Amino acid sequence: MKKHDFLSFLEDILQSNLVKDYCPNGLQVDGTDDICSVMTGVTASQALIDRAIEQKVDALLVHHGFFWKGESQVITGIKKNRIKSLLDNNINLIAYHLPLDIHPIYGNNAQLAKVLGLQNVRAHQMAEPKGIVMMGELTTEVDKKGLSELVAAKLARQCLFIDGSSKSRVKKLGWCTGGGQSYIDSFTSADIDVFISGEISEQTTHSARELGIDFISAGHHATERYGVKALGEHIANMTDIRVEFVDIPNPA
Repeated sequence: MKKHDFLSFLEDILQSNLVKDYCPNGLQVDGTDDICSVMTGVTASQALIDRAIEQKVDALLVHHGFFWKGESQVITGIKKNRIKSLLDNNINLIAYHLPLDIHPIYGNNAQLAKVLGLQNVRAHQMAEPKGIVMMGELTTEVDKKGLSELVAAKLARQCLFIDGSSKSRVKKLGWCTGGGQSYIDSFTSADIDVFISGEISEQTTHSARELGIDFISAGHHATERYGVKALGEHIANMTDIRVEFVDIPNPA
């Protein structure tokens, strides 16, 4: 597939032009015009780029790319090394941030709900862009410490549990993958029993206790592995492009 057609294919799915973001979405580093093989991953780290070079892929498709708002605009050090590696090997870097968080099928939030087996999944109506914060339910009530253990098992990582309520059993969940911990403040204990995000800040513990909501920090990387993986699987199903998901372990 030609690069222009591949980018149009992705844009038809993710519609990044409708989302105000902290970085450019779509093509970030230009490479070969013919896309026959794609590697997907969470972050365009040097380790992932090196794997892409080893596999001789035509494009690297990630959730966390380059050129974030507020970062230094000079291309030195780590950024220079990463970009040079891509350019020297004619590999396209394609990145989608918020569009890949909020997509109703392939988004990180939607895919986390699928991994956890949640039902009645819906977007929080007060949070923008739509889909950045989600709500849903477990099929049955569970012990809240048991929920933390379930999340840890499903995501294959140790989670941090903050006991913010007097409830012994829980069912209603709210969540935002990655660094979405501040969105707990958009809920009350009447809305949800537990809020899940990737990260935790110092004030998150106080919010959880004062709102009467339990909180689970499940890892930024761990909660955002599934969107780009699902998107890659869709690409493979819909095109002749070879797609491989590579997970670079990250405890954060």
